[in-house]
Amino acid sequence: MNILKFGLFFSLICISCGVNAAVGLDRTRLIYNEQSKSVSVNIQNQNKELPFLAQSWLENAAHEKADIPFAVLPPLQRLEPNSSSLVRFEKTAAVSLLPQDRESVFYFNLREIPPKSDKPNVMQIALQTQIKMFYRPLGVIPAEGDVWQEQLTFSKTDSGYKVNNPTALHITVTGLSKNMKEDSVSGFEGFMAPPKKELDIKLKENNLSHFFITYVDDFGGHPELKFICQKGGLCVAEKKSSIK
Repeated sequence: MNILKFGLFFSLICISCGVNAAVGLDRTRLIYNEQSKSVSVNIQNQNKELPFLAQSWLENAAHEKADIPFAVLPPLQRLEPNSSSLVRFEKTAAVSLLPQDRESVFYFNLREIPPKSDKPNVMQIALQTQIKMFYRPLGVIPAEGDVWQEQLTFSKTDSGYKVNNPTALHITVTGLSKNMKEDSVSGFEGFMAPPKKELDIKLKENNLSHFFITYVDDFGGHPELKFICQKGGLCVAEKKSSIK
C-alpha cells in the first residue's frame, strides 16, 4: 500500500542516524564544577536557508527526566538560518542531594525541530543529539593535567576482564588495541566505568601481555594509555608521560 497517497506527514526522531543534523553543538561533553554558578553550551543552526526550533533537556543516569537538579534555559528556542545561540545550565538547591564523594553523570539532549514544509507528502526528519554532562563536587575536581585514567585496572577473568575504577570520576573507554593507533581487538565494546565501582567486560582476547586503551578526556579528545599485564592477570597502566 502506498501510504503517500493519503498525504500523511512523517516526523522521525533519531538519536543516531546517517543524516546530518542542522543544529549542532560546539563540544561532545560538558563539565559542571560545583563552584560554577552556571555552564553554557553553544548551539548552531548550520542550515543557511531554514530556521529551526531547538528543544533542550537533561536526563539522569538512568535516562529519565525525573529528579534533575539543574534548570535548562531556554528549554525551547528558535534559531534563524546560519545563526548560533546558547543553552545555559543552572544548578538548583536539589544539587546538594547528589553524592559529594564522586562525580555524577547526566545526559543533555538537543532536538532540532524543522519548519513545517509547504509541500505535500514530505517526510521530515527531526534529529536528536545527546552528550554527557558531568557534575563534580569540590572535593573531586582533578588538578590540571591530572590523568586519573591511569588508576584504572584490568583483571583477567574467564570471559574477559574485570575493570576497576577506584577514582571519583567516570572513565569512558572507546577502544582497546594491541598496539597504538590500531583498531580495537575483535569483540571489544566501548564502556563507561562509573566512579569507585567494578564492571565486567567480555573479550575473547584476554591473554595479552600488554594493550592500549583509548579514553575520552574532558575536552573530547581520545588519548591512549598503555597497560602492562602482570603474572596473575592484573593489568596496570604505564605512566602516560613514558609512552613512546
